[in-house]
Amino acid sequence: MDYDKLKSVIEGLLFISGDEGIDAKQIAEIIEVSEEVVVDLLEDMKADFYRSKRGIQLVEVAKAYQLTTLPEHMMYFEKLATSPTHSSLSQAALETLAIIAYRQPITRSEVEEIRGVKCEKALHTLTSKLLIKEMGRAEGIGRPILYGTTKDFLEYFGLKGIADLPEPPVDFSFDQQDEDMAQLFRGKESAGND
Repeated sequence: MDYDKLKSVIEGLLFISGDEGIDAKQIAEIIEVSEEVVVDLLEDMKADFYRSKRGIQLVEVAKAYQLTTLPEHMMYFEKLATSPTHSSLSQAALETLAIIAYRQPITRSEVEEIRGVKCEKALHTLTSKLLIKEMGRAEGIGRPILYGTTKDFLEYFGLKGIADLPEPPVDFSFDQQDEDMAQLFRGKESAGND
């Protein structure tokens, strides 16, 4: 059994599981080894991260393992979070923003269902740039957060109001709808930043 390869796979699983983390049992099922082996590998990875003075650490929270940043580096992360940025938005952020703009209020899971991929990072980016905000909570299990656009969103794209959003093309297919909406925003973003 190649333990280095298994650790590499586990690190990838931890990365894509994000803030939710992943438990040892689920990891064991995915990589097809015993849960005890997974726990040993996770403990070894914790020690590896510490020994090599990495900028991330492996922690266990409520029986789920996740990658987090080191608390002693917090001041740098705060600077990043509060520094004004004029960089353009990624394609993923634009697609997520387009879906929210046209379908607001909308939950994260609804956005992910439309895009077919997780959008936690894009939501964080859009929230930190003040382009979207929490609009309340949806009814139902867990009362998920509803997202909508902000006044800053209107200013960023040079719109007077949501009614001024560009009309989606008539031949919209559901599969490419979010990509087409992102293209509409990409053009607006370029014009607004010139």
